[in-house]
Amino acid sequence: MVKQFSILALTGLIALPTLAAAGGGATPADMEKKINELSRQLDELKAQMAQQNETVTKVSSKVNEMDTKSEAWDTASRFKFNGDFRARGDYYHANNVFAAGTPLGPNGMFGTAGGDQHNDTIMTNRLRLNMSAKATEDVEFKGRLAMYKAWGMQSTPDGLGGGFPVFDGNTSRTPSDSALYVDRAFVNWNNIGGAPVWFSVGRRPTSDGPPAQLRMNNDSRMATPPAFMDYPFDGLSLGYGYDWGNDALGTGRIRFCYGRGFENGLQTDSSSTSINDTDFAGISWDVFQQGPRFLNIQTFGAFNLFNYPEFTSSTTNTNFQSLMGPRANLGNIYHTSTIYMDKISNLNYFIGGGWSHSKPNDNGMFNDVAGMMARTNGANTDSEDGYSIYTGVRYDMDNLGLKLGAEYNYGSQYWVAFSPGHDDLYMSKLATRGNAYELYMIYDLPTGPAISKYAKTFMRLGWQFYDYNYSGGFDWNMKPYNLDTEKDKLQALGQNPVQSANQVYLTFEAYF
Repeated sequence: MVKQFSILALTGLIALPTLAAAGGGATPADMEKKINELSRQLDELKAQMAQQNETVTKVSSKVNEMDTKSEAWDTASRFKFNGDFRARGDYYHANNVFAAGTPLGPNGMFGTAGGDQHNDTIMTNRLRLNMSAKATEDVEFKGRLAMYKAWGMQSTPDGLGGGFPVFDGNTSRTPSDSALYVDRAFVNWNNIGGAPVWFSVGRRPTSDGPPAQLRMNNDSRMATPPAFMDYPFDGLSLGYGYDWGNDALGTGRIRFCYGRGFENGLQTDSSSTSINDTDFAGISWDVFQQGPRFLNIQTFGAFNLFNYPEFTSSTTNTNFQSLMGPRANLGNIYHTSTIYMDKISNLNYFIGGGWSHSKPNDNGMFNDVAGMMARTNGANTDSEDGYSIYTGVRYDMDNLGLKLGAEYNYGSQYWVAFSPGHDDLYMSKLATRGNAYELYMIYDLPTGPAISKYAKTFMRLGWQFYDYNYSGGFDWNMKPYNLDTEKDKLQALGQNPVQSANQVYLTFEAYF
């Protein structure tokens, strides 16, 4: 009714000038002509209004549809995704203690030595997908899926991972197949009770810790513990954050951490091969952090340590049992490390150190082979101390997109680094009982403006040299033999360990 009244009123307004003119002597023919013209204009106006009404109806429908979807959009926007891809090529050549053909064991009962080891080219692909979401204002989930494989393989090539097959402490960190595995998955409950306190539980972010971010060209720290503890595991932490109130020191955090390294499963009272769970527990303390200036002190214990873990291959477990007997607990190892990092102008630098202390039970640690097999008969039940130093620099030439770095680390005879999750492909650099050197160059590729805040593309070229003084690494079972003065014992035991090794790598990496 309102719309009809509006049309009549509009018609009247159009007609007023015409009627006024009619009073000036217009003929009936003129009047009819004017009325026809007005009728035509009115029809056009009706058509335009009908078209506008149709447009308004469509827009209104779209708005209603958008309102309906907005809730779903809000839900989806809670999830954040980013990731990285790396293609890497390596050359590796190791010089072993004994030359090819050397008889091993009494009268060659263990065969002959295979001599030096080498792999002229091995290529790998690694894909990692990060995700995060908030459940509430103070509860968040973070996770990472990872695929890591060698070109042309759906299993782990021989010798990778320091000779350790895939197990819980290096899965997703050693090339295996093309499946995506859960590398990290944990929930943080922050601001507990309104205080700077948090609780976190799940598969921990415990690989590539400081100072690894310098060598890996990452903008920030990638894990909680220092690189001496490079071991993916499941566990929890309870932390407290504080502010020094000093511009030179910035902030700090201290956290209690607990994790499980081995689950013994269902046991029986009469079992002759019962074994306790292996657990980790300790304190990781970021004493202070202000920009690039960072100091961390960490101390932990590994309790009821196993002689060998549960490998993913049943064949591998059988082989280890035939070599070292049934799985058993060997005692505890205590570990303390520290790392200090800073930057002067374009020069990044760090220095770190570690100490390990074994406390074996009657089964012993660092046994000779006879003691390892006999266990309680001749086993080494003495405590042994090991230590390590680690230092490095990186100089950034921002105008060229170039970074040059150098690192050195040394480990003593009984040094134990908990680093099965290392990123050195063959041997863990920080587990070296001897000297390890590395030189590398990073070039940030000029690939155009970044689409994502995470985006960067670069190449990394590096060289590593391992110079071993003692056998073994990440191993508390067998005695670390001196490679110069105890060759006769190694030969009698049928061992031919690596004495030195060169490794060259080239990567192409994209973060997105």
